[in-house]
Amino acid sequence: MIQSASRQTDVLIAEEGVLSHPLFGGGLSGEAERALAQAGSNYADAPTAEAFLREAEAAAPDHFAVLIGWYRYYFYKGRLEEALAVGQRCLIKVAREKNFATDWRDVRPDDGAFGSYDDVMARFFMFCLKGYAYLHMRLGDLAEGRAAAEKLLTLDPTDRINARLLLDVLQRAESDDE
Repeated sequence: MIQSASRQTDVLIAEEGVLSHPLFGGGLSGEAERALAQAGSNYADAPTAEAFLREAEAAAPDHFAVLIGWYRYYFYKGRLEEALAVGQRCLIKVAREKNFATDWRDVRPDDGAFGSYDDVMARFFMFCLKGYAYLHMRLGDLAEGRAAAEKLLTLDPTDRINARLLLDVLQRAESDDE
């Protein structure tokens, strides 16, 4: 029983540590958090939602939660070029924080634990790069999308991020064109 309680405490501490991470809103001011919530509540009203996103950004410039808010807003509005620009900002920010090369092409597999669920920032880098690959493909830059998806497989050969799916879709699209 004591061992079980100790294990539960370890799990709670680990969860609190993860939840305090900036990717999950840790360190976000109350003002920025409220503005992001209002942006979400007003999603259908673009000028209002964008005003709240700008307010969140003013309160917490360059915070991951705000960047993710902008990315999701643009992505779901179908504003893919703007989503890509925010995604690129995220890639560079996480690269700097993890001491990766700021050009994703220069990131090496031994730079981070890309195949592990424990390295939150390395996983986030992978998700950003996957979004980058996907958006380039959607915007018609298939070569850049392919290069990014192939890089994902180089960083994580076990493909926990499902980059192979992007390459399969690209291959089918290219086969249909022929």
